[in-house]
Amino acid sequence: MQNYDLIVVGGGPAGLAAAIEANKNGVDSILIIERDREVGGILQQCIHNGFGLHIFKEQLTGPEYAERFIEEAKSLNINYVVDTMVLDVTPEKIVHVINPKTGYQTFQAKAVIMAMGCRERTRGAINIPGYRPSGVYSAGTAQRYTNMEGFMPGKKVFILGSGDIGLIMARRMVLEGAEVLGVAELMPFSGGLKRNIVQCLDDYNIPLLLSHTIVKIEGKDRLEKVIVAKVDENFRPIPGTEKEYEVDTLLLSVGLIPENELSKKAGIKLNPVTSGPFVNESMETSVEGIFACGNVVHVHDLVDFVTQESRRAGLNAAKYIKDEKATEGKVVEANTGFGITYVVPSKILVDNVEDELVMFMRVNNVYSNMRLEVKSGDTVIKSIKRRHLAPGEMEQVKLKPSDLAKAEGELVFSIVGEDA
Repeated sequence: MQNYDLIVVGGGPAGLAAAIEANKNGVDSILIIERDREVGGILQQCIHNGFGLHIFKEQLTGPEYAERFIEEAKSLNINYVVDTMVLDVTPEKIVHVINPKTGYQTFQAKAVIMAMGCRERTRGAINIPGYRPSGVYSAGTAQRYTNMEGFMPGKKVFILGSGDIGLIMARRMVLEGAEVLGVAELMPFSGGLKRNIVQCLDDYNIPLLLSHTIVKIEGKDRLEKVIVAKVDENFRPIPGTEKEYEVDTLLLSVGLIPENELSKKAGIKLNPVTSGPFVNESMETSVEGIFACGNVVHVHDLVDFVTQESRRAGLNAAKYIKDEKATEGKVVEANTGFGITYVVPSKILVDNVEDELVMFMRVNNVYSNMRLEVKSGDTVIKSIKRRHLAPGEMEQVKLKPSDLAKAEGELVFSIVGEDA
């Protein structure tokens, strides 16, 4: 068994940023384990720009953003292996892996960072009636085929779901010569960023059908037709609103799920709302010495936020390895109030917050001219005006140690009227 101070499971943007930050804070014995043929993760297939505006103050493509971290990791001599599948992570931080060349191996770590990312929900998860013809893809699969493998999924395309990948692939398909007939979204609002709705749909005259879904797929060998209907407030199709679209390709952008099978095996407690681990202010999970960051914790809208969160995980993993983290002291629970779906982190050991703590959250509906409010009992800790809030866009609240000093027991994050 080989020994490392830190093992990072996943070589995408989260894993790379976490490993680099741990190295900069005094940890030299690091191994990144990546199951794909190269590190960089999902960014390698995201050839559009818009990455790096927060971290680098410039627009980069996905591969350009990934390259900066890959090159930095190499310059720091951080070890990584590819084509290697992690089979198991134990609470004792023993990592079991398999590789086609070296076979089955085990590694012992002092700390582990889980950075496995997320996966797409499939057609099976949403139960669309019809046969199983070719031509039905998840949006991410179509993106990899088009941008990395050089295959065109189809010529007449319909998209179900308005998540960011679906919106970006609508534009991508048009640029590659396909006709995109429309994007249907079950909810009365889009699940993607406003800029993607404008740049990927509006600029290309692609209709966005809110409160619509696909009720049937037709075609036996190859997809021939999708039937779309409007839904009521209970998300049930309204009879008589059906419309047929003759297409050969359907792309599904119906949500992402944090990849947490390994977390379950390790005995990590998962949040039923995010499907990711509960984490504290240090990005440490319920299992001591196992940290988590990025989309494996909760699905982010911007990779810059993934980097920000992962640096926190790397820094605190290094502190844990060097026995520099506080383990006792004042603890504050972070809970959700009106309008907030979830808050990360969910627990704060105040003594571990040196400068400021960024709290990530999402709202459950579209709101205008409201305030994000943080309260402890009757005390308002923080109140921030927001002109626009939407589920597709992550919100942040920055708390300083002086803010946390006012909290007693719990913090409740809510949406309130601006004049309340």
